[in-house]
Amino acid sequence: MNYPTDLLYRYTFSAQDVRGELVQLSSSYQRMIQGHNYPAPVQRLLGELMAATALLSATLKFEGHISLQVQGDGPINFITVNGSHQQDLRGLARVRGTIADDNNDLRALFGKAVMIITITPDDGERYQGVVDADAESLAQVIERYFAQSEQLHTRVWLHADGEHAAGMFLQVLPAAGHDLAAFEHLETLTASMTAHELYALSGEEVLHRLYHQEDLELYAPQQVAFHCGCSRERTLESLAAVHPDELRAILAEDGEIIMTCDYCLAEYRFADTDLA
Repeated sequence: MNYPTDLLYRYTFSAQDVRGELVQLSSSYQRMIQGHNYPAPVQRLLGELMAATALLSATLKFEGHISLQVQGDGPINFITVNGSHQQDLRGLARVRGTIADDNNDLRALFGKAVMIITITPDDGERYQGVVDADAESLAQVIERYFAQSEQLHTRVWLHADGEHAAGMFLQVLPAAGHDLAAFEHLETLTASMTAHELYALSGEEVLHRLYHQEDLELYAPQQVAFHCGCSRERTLESLAAVHPDELRAILAEDGEIIMTCDYCLAEYRFADTDLA
């Protein structure tokens, strides 16, 4: 089967003053977890967080970057996905201890945890929001963030299975006021879509099945991609922060310095002539 892959759709329901988004990820998600040997629950959570970052990136009204991090004291002590308004995403997780493949208890996996959402405009001041991650799902944590930071009624659906990831997003526009009846109707429709359907159907098919009786304005889809951004030059610049005596000691013992990117696992090798 040819699965739909790596596209984000934005749409509005003008009659109900509600906006929505849909993202479907396959190759970019698989590239992000490739080679890391994450346990299955970590793969799923990274996929959900990747979908969430794509959805939130699409809400940015400026050029810039967004980072979603969860930090806790459980077996998964750190997980993050970074994105941009261009939908270039990268992410990683740090795991300590053993995690069973069937462990889907978010509280047990993260322990006492917070989600940190950092928004960095290319031109302007950085904003950072922190929200308690004590919830049953990442989707609930993100909904809590919007309730806390923007006071706009928001629903998020996130799915991932190690191969595919998908997410949907609904949010009341300020013009809707406090009348949530129309939003609740759209919320009920959206909740009827299964993870398998989100993985297997094209974005247009998903939206038609859900909203064919609604007045929906659909915008051109945006491509989503895994993009690390590391390079030999940037890695060499990072070595400039290390004391020269430490670099000489490594070179004397190993003959070269090997640096591995945490995100894409690219390996960079440097000899003494590179560091001159």
